[in-house]
Amino acid sequence: MLGWSTRLFAGAAVVAGLALVGPSAPSGADSAGALPAEAVRDVVPNRVMTWNICNPCEDDNVGRAAEIASYAPQVIGLQEACVRDVERLRDYLEKLHGLVYHVEYGSVLRNWGRCGGWPWRPGAFGQAILSAAPMTDRVNVEYPDGGSEDRGYMAVTTTVGGRPVRVFNTHLAQRSQETIREGQTRVLAAAVARHDRAIVLGDFNADPATPELARMWRLSTDNGSACRPSSTGASTGTCEPTTDWQSRFDYVFLRGFTPVEQGVRPSPYSDHHLVHTDVDPK
Repeated sequence: MLGWSTRLFAGAAVVAGLALVGPSAPSGADSAGALPAEAVRDVVPNRVMTWNICNPCEDDNVGRAAEIASYAPQVIGLQEACVRDVERLRDYLEKLHGLVYHVEYGSVLRNWGRCGGWPWRPGAFGQAILSAAPMTDRVNVEYPDGGSEDRGYMAVTTTVGGRPVRVFNTHLAQRSQETIREGQTRVLAAAVARHDRAIVLGDFNADPATPELARMWRLSTDNGSACRPSSTGASTGTCEPTTDWQSRFDYVFLRGFTPVEQGVRPSPYSDHHLVHTDVDPK
């Protein structure tokens, strides 16, 4: 009798565990380019993604991992990321979805209230890049003026679509701080301009036609972008918002690449949407 009760309890525990994990993983394709998360075992080698994962900032990294796995990008740029959350994300991506990523961090703050830890060893907060291919030559640069909070960019060299590329990931000053963002993009654009092939990911806190983004558009070879401003200052096509308040703040700027497919995916795990782009490196 004891053995039968034990087996019943174990079976119930397994079912309960599946019930907890199951709903956070999409069961099928729900938009262009999406894949069934539970079926993923490899990345899409020419796909990149950017995502500001905080706000709500509560720990739901199982759900976040399922969102990322549904697209299985080669490279992911995360903003407003605590190191502990990124560590858990990587673990869930591998154990639940079979996706193995390298990681580099571009932390700009150590904040006990935001990222946990101990008062004498607070968690690190900022940017992170996940890449299925190894990364080299990481740099982490804080902007001379971060605005209301320290901000910066990080960069690594890795592989996208079988070609080596310099990947940048940034988070610019808050939306009411236009002049500060203008100075930040000056620093970022100078670094990007040194490379013939580059991908710039991030939360720029600015709509496409704002003056502070002009340098980024001039560097970009993605002339077909629906968000690219025309000579009159308006976007050249339908530019999907990337935030819950209907602004386009999140971008994938391409230099030396041609986009094949681009998309935006709203998520319940952040007030920013996932932005993904498939590229042709030729």
